[in-house]
Amino acid sequence: MIVGVPREIKEGENRVALNPAGAHILTGSGHRVLVEAGAGEQSGISDAEYRAGGAEVLRDVSRLWDLADMIVKVKEPLPAEFGYFKPGQILFTYLHLASSKDVTKALLKGGVTAIGYETLETSDHQLPLLVPMSEVAGKLAAQSGAIHLQKHNGGRGVLLGGVPGVAPAEVVILGCGAVGLNAAKVAMGMGAHVTIMDIDHSRLKYLDDIVHGNAFTVFADPLSIAHAASYADLLIGAVLRPGARTPHLVTEAMVKAMKPGSVIVDVAIDQGGCVATSKPTTHAKPTYIKHEVVHYCVTNIPSAVPRTSTFALTNATISYVRSIADLGIEEAAGRDPAIARGLNTQDGKIIHPAVREAFPALGRK
Repeated sequence: MIVGVPREIKEGENRVALNPAGAHILTGSGHRVLVEAGAGEQSGISDAEYRAGGAEVLRDVSRLWDLADMIVKVKEPLPAEFGYFKPGQILFTYLHLASSKDVTKALLKGGVTAIGYETLETSDHQLPLLVPMSEVAGKLAAQSGAIHLQKHNGGRGVLLGGVPGVAPAEVVILGCGAVGLNAAKVAMGMGAHVTIMDIDHSRLKYLDDIVHGNAFTVFADPLSIAHAASYADLLIGAVLRPGARTPHLVTEAMVKAMKPGSVIVDVAIDQGGCVATSKPTTHAKPTYIKHEVVHYCVTNIPSAVPRTSTFALTNATISYVRSIADLGIEEAAGRDPAIARGLNTQDGKIIHPAVREAFPALGRK
């Protein structure tokens, strides 16, 4: 199979979908790997390193898309890439289709077999391709929150860990999956007072067991969320519904009741956000202020540390990429239910139920 790796064109996106070690694994299995010139530059990977890994480096991205049987990316395709789509071509990337009707329509029109990293789910309900970037995003969420609490960044002027005689910041984390857990690790490590909220009792019990009293767990009903938002210096939205648009659990009224200069980091923004006042931002302009609250809503948070993120992502994706390349999508999906669950669109139809629920009028034949 010919596997194509284009350079990411989303604003502020510095990652690349495959590192040289991944290219070496694929070419060693008899596949052809095409990498767009400069694709790894922002992750500190040179074209020469890709060539050493057995990949071919192409300057013409349109030719790369045309030749490739499977395109491996990091982020969802942008309108400038829609014209490259061809029937039967496999696209393997983060898609987040439930929050993007335009991308969904383009994939259906192009007849693309699209597999979402974020919807590839194992039988025990794990999301192996979402976890590494969620770990990065969670850690960065706490770091970014701490930075934007500084007065010159619009925040309250609160030090996350406080100092002797002065209380630490109140950090509220809504959702205790991979993002929430990693955000909690960093916030606790910096000395903050941490509250972790979720609706999964077993997950709350697990968190309670491993944090050893260094954080508090609270069931996330609307009243408890409103109360937590009112005292939070930093609120981190880490809610996930795999493949589906994230519900707005923090209402605009709750935001209005937050302390002036407090900070919201909505990690769920790539799925629509879990805060009613959230709107997508970029690394170039990561924040805005609404109701006197700083909002950090960058849709590709892990891109801030692209080298770490690129290597972590390849480590997670390469076995699935190789399986699809070795077997083809039909046999690979037939053998591995996780790949089958990752399918979002195929042959002009919406396959994933959460995307179908989001856009019931699309993809009907």
